[in-house]
Amino acid sequence: MGITSKVLAARGRRQAEQLGIDPGRVPPGQYLTERFPVLTYGPNPPVDLDSWSLSVDGEVDAPFSLRWDELHALPQAEVTTDIHCVTRWSKLDTTWTGVRVRDLLERARVRPTGTHVMAHCDGGYTTNVPLEALLDDDVMVAHTYGGEPLEPDHGAPLRLLVPKRYFWKSAKFLRQLEVMSEDRMGFWELNGYHNDADPWQEQRHWF
Repeated sequence: MGITSKVLAARGRRQAEQLGIDPGRVPPGQYLTERFPVLTYGPNPPVDLDSWSLSVDGEVDAPFSLRWDELHALPQAEVTTDIHCVTRWSKLDTTWTGVRVRDLLERARVRPTGTHVMAHCDGGYTTNVPLEALLDDDVMVAHTYGGEPLEPDHGAPLRLLVPKRYFWKSAKFLRQLEVMSEDRMGFWELNGYHNDADPWQEQRHWF
């Protein structure tokens, strides 16, 4: 590790110490921000909630789709968690409301052959996540951030939230969860980003 890499690796943890925060909450190479930086592939797509739906399908026995009101009629969960972007910012104690992905997958009755999930979004964006990683309590499809409906820049009306992975896995403008029988790379994964995206291992790129 060169001098510059060592400095970056320690920056966020030093910030945390100065703020009285456990530095172990900050992955290597990250810095802390109170802002919520906006990074999106392509323009924000238009939204019509009257025609909007979320589908769960693929390697499942009971595929289904939900209208906006049906999504909100499901049991709702609130999660406060830290998030980490591959561009090196981390934001601590973010609060989200939505439906746990685990509940959606249980309703769809995933087949034994299901191993991975592809998130499909308005605008054509995709990202892949191992099915097992979506079963944690802090993984959800989120429609609310900080007590307010998601803003378009942050993925309105619905985004995936997978806090234990770099934030590109938390796909914006979510419309479909496709359960797959094998892994298949999404947009950024095909363009050089690491397939697993573990911030604690600094899995930013394949190279």
